[in-house]
Amino acid sequence: MSEDLRSTTLPGGPGTRGAEPGTTPKSVGIAWALLGLNTLGSAGAKTVVTIPRSLIQMATMGALVAAFTLALALNLRLRIRPSAFVFLLTLLLVPSLIASVQLEVGFGALFRCGRLAVFVATLWLLSRWWDGSLTFVRYHIRWYFAVLVLVAAGLAVSPGTAMPEYYGGRLVGALWPLTPPQIGQYSAVIIGLTVLLALGRRITWFSAMVIIVPSFVLLAMTHTRTATLGLVIGLVLAIGSLVLTSAAARRFFAWAVLCASVAAVAFSSALRSWFLRGQSQENFSNLTGRAKVWDALLGAPRTTGEKIFGTGLGDKSFDGLPIDNSWLAVYDEQGLMGVAIVAAMILVIGGVALLRPPSLPRACAIFLISYCGLSSYTEVGLGDASAYLLHLALAASLLVAPAAAAAPPAVELPRRRIPRWARR
Repeated sequence: MSEDLRSTTLPGGPGTRGAEPGTTPKSVGIAWALLGLNTLGSAGAKTVVTIPRSLIQMATMGALVAAFTLALALNLRLRIRPSAFVFLLTLLLVPSLIASVQLEVGFGALFRCGRLAVFVATLWLLSRWWDGSLTFVRYHIRWYFAVLVLVAAGLAVSPGTAMPEYYGGRLVGALWPLTPPQIGQYSAVIIGLTVLLALGRRITWFSAMVIIVPSFVLLAMTHTRTATLGLVIGLVLAIGSLVLTSAAARRFFAWAVLCASVAAVAFSSALRSWFLRGQSQENFSNLTGRAKVWDALLGAPRTTGEKIFGTGLGDKSFDGLPIDNSWLAVYDEQGLMGVAIVAAMILVIGGVALLRPPSLPRACAIFLISYCGLSSYTEVGLGDASAYLLHLALAASLLVAPAAAAAPPAVELPRRRIPRWARR
């Protein structure tokens, strides 16, 4: 690959391995962004202009239908690429549907099953363009950075609404209802992916700083501990996978360790206060009350069918309180069968990532898998259409082995005529 393609200055530049520039239609990026819009959710903080929840649901569901329609129009011949991750995600529909038809949580469960089915079908249609390149990474960064720009605009328009007291002064979405954990998640993911692109020389460090610095500021303003730890641990694992093959990764890792050590000593008290968020030690030890909800969920009586298949897709709450744990939410809604399928998804793409040779796409996949795995302890989303499933789908697209180039046809050279006297 030529050096000018390796050092493109924009995240959307043509520098990708495993695919020729222009092989993926631009409309595929639009379909990916529409999937991201669908996962933004319809409940969150109070906005400057009150948006009816029904209108937000129409926008998010309309985005999902539009994404499916666009992906189908681009892939009318229904060409798909085999993917163990999407297959297991399709299999997750079985316990979801079995439990939801019981209507224990109302007709909304069937609606959520339909939403998950369309989400999975769209991923199948888009899998045609999964080739192990960084094309979808650029789509991911563009979309979520656009969301962060909307958050920053809301902060500039109405700082009081963007940092309300009922969230402890943490940053929320003032123009679109986004909670601090959502903003922290989006910030951490694009920071990690952008750092890896800069290390792989797919984007200049100046362009990377344009994305990293404001995203880091927003992450700090959300006071989201899960996103911060996921970013740090995910980057350590991802960069560690490049240390043996990349001098830039070794230098960055050494400087990062040095700077982190100095900051930990010089700003230990400030970091501790930021991390505690003004909570007592007891409140911090039971994870801000989450442990009480988890104990109540596990102690609730269940029938054999509910243990195996769950109670149906709901709003990820128990007795009116958020569950805030992906594994317990899956157990509650899709039972032990759902937990087994979700665990298989994580293990399959994680195992494939470990077996792939060191590369930049592999490092990005390791970052996304480790981030989602860590966040699943205090966040929900692995059992339903969510941003976390979109992150894992991106990781699956990066781990696809590129198709082998067809060998050029052999050219038969004309035989040279040998004079009769020479043959004698």
